Amino acid sequence: MPAPTSPRLVALDGLSQIIGEGRMLSDVISDPVWQDLTPPERATAQRLISETLRYLGRADHLLTSHLNRQPPLRVMNLLRMATVEFMTGGAAHGVVNEAVKLAGRTKKTAPMKGLVNAVLRKITAMEVAAWDAAPDTMLPKWLRPKLAKAWSKSVVAQIELAHAVPPPVDLSVKEDAAGWAEKLDGTVLPTGSVRLTARGQVSALPGFESGDWWVQDAAAALPVQLLGEVTGQRVLDICAAPGGKTMQLSAKGADVTALDISEARMVRLTENLTRTKLTAKTVVADALTYEDGLFDAILLDAPCSATGTIRRHPDLPYVKTQTGIDDLVKLQRALLTLALGQIGPQGNLVYCTCSLLREEGEDQIKWLLAQSDEVEIKTPSAPGLDPNWISPEGGVRLRPDYWPELGGMDGFYMAILQRKGEAAPA
Repeated sequence: MPAPTSPRLVALDGLSQIIGEGRMLSDVISDPVWQDLTPPERATAQRLISETLRYLGRADHLLTSHLNRQPPLRVMNLLRMATVEFMTGGAAHGVVNEAVKLAGRTKKTAPMKGLVNAVLRKITAMEVAAWDAAPDTMLPKWLRPKLAKAWSKSVVAQIELAHAVPPPVDLSVKEDAAGWAEKLDGTVLPTGSVRLTARGQVSALPGFESGDWWVQDAAAALPVQLLGEVTGQRVLDICAAPGGKTMQLSAKGADVTALDISEARMVRLTENLTRTKLTAKTVVADALTYEDGLFDAILLDAPCSATGTIRRHPDLPYVKTQTGIDDLVKLQRALLTLALGQIGPQGNLVYCTCSLLREEGEDQIKWLLAQSDEVEIKTPSAPGLDPNWISPEGGVRLRPDYWPELGGMDGFYMAILQRKGEAAPA
């Protein structure tokens, strides 16, 4: 009879699939074996994977001094996971024993039980100061030079430092941010989002079941704020799922159409609308072929590399590559062109991506302005918007190293544009 599935075993399998096969964590945790775990066990396994990926640079730095050569990937991942677990608070005896047991589970790794035991006993004898002094996980080789060219090597180092800090949970609230911050032991950020102080099961917090708020990174909440007053306006939210921006628009009184090509993702958006008791017209369709007249405003959260969300998704560097970026840039331009044709005169278009790459942000707006004389960029304005975030072409560039004293933010780019021409009479 096979040994029962454990969170560490499931985490080790998942970690090896991410690093070795380039699978997304979101795909890994949908595998049937995860359903054999209890909810707390699933949370433990996911935490083990995420923290190992987040601190991979530090773990490898410590392990290298105790290895003559790197063992096979699965054994190396086992050593990495155990090192991170110990250095982030795990009990030495339990961490070592469990790692040795995991090594003994397969014929390929069983001969390395002695190596695992010896190396981890040396790791657990090290001072925590060695862990604190170890280098943070570096950005992937295809991405790091691009960001260093865009800003500088020192900025890249600050971004990597921000990625090494587990991100806090941010909430967008329907109303009374200060009141909810007090109830949830959080703080109100300059831009109006509520940032929680402690981590825990979000669905168990007051206000979740009643739909008074939803989880949304503070950076992701800014694009809607650029639109300003939208009460009564007809607004199209392109690539809307899972619905954070749709709910913001609905809560602000807009007549929202939420458009997304994924039926599965639209199910989640609809569930979020139901929980928050907000309304929107939901459409599953390809934005490149969708038509429904002219809109007062359009929000285009374009598909992108998602490189701005690495601090929340530390698996991304092992999955994303330069391959496909050119295709994404072409798709973004097609969507921008299409969106421009669907807003009326004096209508607003907000373009945004959760990307750190200029070709998916600043360069796209420069391209659009050079291509069309029908649109002009507007000076961005929103509560808490730092003037230093405004980029030379007039958009807003957010980076993970911003707000270090508050816990950082996701990387994002956004710009608000206005269609020229005479507005239709009211």
